[in-house]
Amino acid sequence: MIEFMQVCFGGLVVGSIYALIALGFCLVYRVAGVINLSQGGFCILAVLVCTTFNQRFGWPLWLALPLCLAITVLGGTALGALTFVPALNRLSNANVLMLTVGLLTILEGLSLLIWGSQPFALAPFSDDRPVKLGPLLVATQSFWVFGATIAGMIALWLLLVRTKLGRALRACAQNPTAARLMGIDVPRMMLLSFALATLMAAIAGLVVAPTTSLQFDSGRLFTNYGFIAAVIGGITSFPGAIAGGLMLGIASQIATAYVSSLFSNSITLVMLLCVLVLRPDGLVMSRVARRQDVREETRTTSHMVRLDPGLGFVLGALGLGLALAAPFIVTSDGIMSGITIAAILFIALIGLDILMGYAGQVSLGQAGFMAIGGYSSGYLTINYDMSPLLSILVGMVLSLTCAAVLSVVTLRLRGLYLALATLAFGLLVDSCAVGFIDVTGGPSGMVGIPSLSIGNFDFSTPRRMYYLVLGIDLVLLVSFAGALRSGFGRALKAIRTDQLAAAALGIDIARTKLAAFLISAALASLSGSLYAFFFNFLSPEMVGSARSLELVSMLVIGGEGTLIGPIVGSLMITLLPIIFQPFALFKTLVSGTLLVGCFLQLPQGLFGGMIGGIDSLSRSRRPATERGNLKASTADGAPR
Repeated sequence: MIEFMQVCFGGLVVGSIYALIALGFCLVYRVAGVINLSQGGFCILAVLVCTTFNQRFGWPLWLALPLCLAITVLGGTALGALTFVPALNRLSNANVLMLTVGLLTILEGLSLLIWGSQPFALAPFSDDRPVKLGPLLVATQSFWVFGATIAGMIALWLLLVRTKLGRALRACAQNPTAARLMGIDVPRMMLLSFALATLMAAIAGLVVAPTTSLQFDSGRLFTNYGFIAAVIGGITSFPGAIAGGLMLGIASQIATAYVSSLFSNSITLVMLLCVLVLRPDGLVMSRVARRQDVREETRTTSHMVRLDPGLGFVLGALGLGLALAAPFIVTSDGIMSGITIAAILFIALIGLDILMGYAGQVSLGQAGFMAIGGYSSGYLTINYDMSPLLSILVGMVLSLTCAAVLSVVTLRLRGLYLALATLAFGLLVDSCAVGFIDVTGGPSGMVGIPSLSIGNFDFSTPRRMYYLVLGIDLVLLVSFAGALRSGFGRALKAIRTDQLAAAALGIDIARTKLAAFLISAALASLSGSLYAFFFNFLSPEMVGSARSLELVSMLVIGGEGTLIGPIVGSLMITLLPIIFQPFALFKTLVSGTLLVGCFLQLPQGLFGGMIGGIDSLSRSRRPATERGNLKASTADGAPR
């Protein structure tokens, strides 16, 4: 019994951290109506700055702590003013969500660049000897954790209830349009909510740092668990955020103590999926809801570009010629391997583009299906000597089964909750890959996967594998280019533009979305299998949640809704660290910067922007009469 009480007390400590971060999620969501996934990055940034002051410069904690809080909040406010607030009026909620993923990646890249990848920790704020509290032994840092959480909750309550500024924040949370009519500076209030969330994340990181070692990318863990806690409790409820954080902390500690630390994440993620299915709005309902009937929905939801068919044929032929000649042009095996990896990932990106770019459904768990395909095919070929082609098909069938089950379970979910469900699925697969050591090899990975072979011909070299994958890419591109011009493609675009209008036109929304999701899962599984056969090895890091976010970055950087555009993002993010080896540390920072920059300045992506520029240039050179006819046909509603 004492052991159980000790475990639960540890869960309360961990849950307090999650609750503090979850409060930040709730605040930003209630005021701005979007999710801010960058919070975990500010947790780590604050700790790193404090570590520098305390350990490198020798400053006492009482001086380093407030100074690093001020620096983190100022930096977060500046970043929010330059990116987050401008995006609220330009982008859809789903794209703002992705933009905050880019902000998290930028913070990780800066942390890696300045402080490196070594683990770090702060010294305890007071005596590190545990205190006996009845039958329990309590570390003194636990009191700092509880104190910071309670102080944060009280301060937030006083701000919202007792101050004029708080009333302005609450007005923006309930009805931003009415708040603007009352003279409230709504963008400033949204920036304030972002800054307050940054402050709470920084405090959470500082008080937990003496209890565990952290790394530059540990912010994703704080983001994931703070987000999960907020959704479990209720994303619009401050009491729900606290309750969700404490529940999540206790559940994870009990699972670690009595099941296995390898499966504790799986148990908490299953709990999240159950809450999403049974109570999508969370366990604690807020009495103050954001008004949806008057909410502004003028944000851009589509950035698809079109190209003249004749010019498109010429550019396609040039691109195909360059792709076929690449192995003869590239002499470096390292660069050739990078091109092959980019081509393999492009298979998963085609499916993701159909799901996100054409159907408008956000997926944060694409790498989960890559993991299912890769581990399944690798396990079957190693242990049962199954042919690679058959093992790939088995992996695709398993991925389609999981996708179908997930679709049925999440049938009622839309928008934010659907994105969270796919994120939870990806994290769940990642956790299982770590936990099932006998099947996947656990954290060390699966070794001994043979090279892909068809009959007596093997694809053991990068160039051979490249031509195989290139052939698969071309078949998929031609097939889906035709499919997206059919009724299926028009249905996807209609759903992305306006679901109500699409339903009124007789489009089966659920069936069309399911088809897009299944296509995405099957292609991700195929990509994961080829990935495993190419490396002859597969580890959780190669197909984990970070890979899912990287795939989204590749898609956005290349261009959503273009089908071919994601290859540009894939090549860029894959090859830049290989070509510029001395600058490999900049990969994370550059990836995040490109993602945020494309959302704000080039929403069509690099390929979409290039095609748009070429199209405009070609139209400007047409005879005046032809331009006039084109303008008239466009005005009449004819397709471009």
